Amino acid sequence: MSRRVRNILFIMCDQLRWDYLSCAGHPRLETPNIDALAKRGVRFTRAIVQSPVCGPSRMSFYTGRYVGSHGATWNGVPLKVGEMTLGDYLRPLGLKTVLVGKTHMRADVEGMARLGIDPNSIIGVRVAECGFDPFERDDGLHAAGPDGRYDPQTPRYNRYLNDKGYGGANPWHDWANAAQGEGNALASGWAMRHARKPARVAEEDSETPYMTRRAMDFMAQAGDEPWCLHLSYIKPHWPYIAPAPYNDMYGAGDVVPVVRSQEERRDPHPVYRAFMDLRVSGAFSRDDVRAEVIPVYMGLIKQIDDQLGHLFNFMHGRGLLDTTLIVFTSDHGDYLGDHWLGEKDLFHEPSVKVPLIICDPSAAADAARGTACDALVETIDLAPTFLEALGADAASQAHRLEGRSLAPWLRGEAPAQWRRYVFSEYDYCILPVAARLGVEPRNARLFMVADARWKYVHAAGFRPMLYDLASDPDEFRDLGADPAYAGERRRLAAALGDWGLRLSQRTTRSEAEMAAARGRSQRKGILIGVWDEADVADELWSQYLGDDGR
Repeated sequence: MSRRVRNILFIMCDQLRWDYLSCAGHPRLETPNIDALAKRGVRFTRAIVQSPVCGPSRMSFYTGRYVGSHGATWNGVPLKVGEMTLGDYLRPLGLKTVLVGKTHMRADVEGMARLGIDPNSIIGVRVAECGFDPFERDDGLHAAGPDGRYDPQTPRYNRYLNDKGYGGANPWHDWANAAQGEGNALASGWAMRHARKPARVAEEDSETPYMTRRAMDFMAQAGDEPWCLHLSYIKPHWPYIAPAPYNDMYGAGDVVPVVRSQEERRDPHPVYRAFMDLRVSGAFSRDDVRAEVIPVYMGLIKQIDDQLGHLFNFMHGRGLLDTTLIVFTSDHGDYLGDHWLGEKDLFHEPSVKVPLIICDPSAAADAARGTACDALVETIDLAPTFLEALGADAASQAHRLEGRSLAPWLRGEAPAQWRRYVFSEYDYCILPVAARLGVEPRNARLFMVADARWKYVHAAGFRPMLYDLASDPDEFRDLGADPAYAGERRRLAAALGDWGLRLSQRTTRSEAEMAAARGRSQRKGILIGVWDEADVADELWSQYLGDDGR
């Protein structure tokens, strides 16, 4: 069979750190199936998300655009109607573009209503689902509180669990994300002290195997029709709880040392201090919490790796590995107590850097197989990479797609010119830290620019942060107020300013179209500034000289 890209398998984990894979150097966590994928492809070691939180990061993956361009700046902020997504680019090339799992997309229902788009129509569903046809949409966030459900949609997974005999109105929580407590009580996964207890659900019925099977179901049904399948796992995202045997596969002795320093707490940047004061950061700053939670986080990753082994074997049996471009990545990382923080949100490497492995089956990619690439990469680069892999002209979409194709790196070729800087953005206006800092919603914004050595963070209303990744790879020393580094701050601030002035909203006309339009208006009769007819070519007067041409 000819080795060429016909299909795309776009695998995304949620909250998976870049360094929690054995191929990335984790000393205790073994991920042989992901490692094998890296041996067949290229592992990018400096891949940066465009925002270190689920929703905006994913919208950048799906649109190929920076957060400030697509406007979905935080979870629950809709991606506005009209933003082109992967489906809009890939369907004209003949690919079904399908979702199994999470997107964290919030539909622009007001925009759809204003434009008269029926949400139940094919167009309406695609507009509401990031351009995907949802084979199974499940964000895996089926929490419920006094104000109702976080996700109003009842997932198919809940019905699956009920049909399997798991009772209750919300088996996602009661079985897949809770353990058995004392008596008849539940030990909810939301309380991290229960992390090491086995989830009540059988392993084969937990979320990761279920979604893997759904991906196989789609592939089996697709037949010979080309496709792009976005398999988007919810794990190892919280709640940090796993089914047996993954709940106790690792122990406290497998936890790598925390990356933090007392120096970071002495006089931290005000925004950094506010995030250190959050409850989740306080919890993960405790060694006993890390010892309880991180082994389960590792178990959830191990379960993903095992399931990918099943998926790749299934694909091998159907001859799909020879025709499928496979991408493995994550939407952001997880601090896990590093830098005295929990969750994600800020721009230290554990949060903003993600794993990125791309396996191109084509013969042109043979030269680069098994290599690691340390070029500065942004996750918006995937969309143009997909187009080029399918033989389309990604450059013709540069007025919309702000990323750059990674295809040269996949062939082992270093482009003559590659980016010097990577950028990420964060809108913290919805978090309590904004109120504590007295920052108005429109000003609660952070911007990161980094090059091969330096990382600079602009915090509106506050001094900047600066880190030298060469002399301080752990990012312990913030040089944002050090006079000795004023020159570096000015240089990086200027780079951020240039990026901020980029043309990002002229998405309806390409550069080629704009260049071709130069001077065209006078050929349609617009003759501005003419004093005498002889000042311009005779043919431009052809419609203005009377019916008889005089």
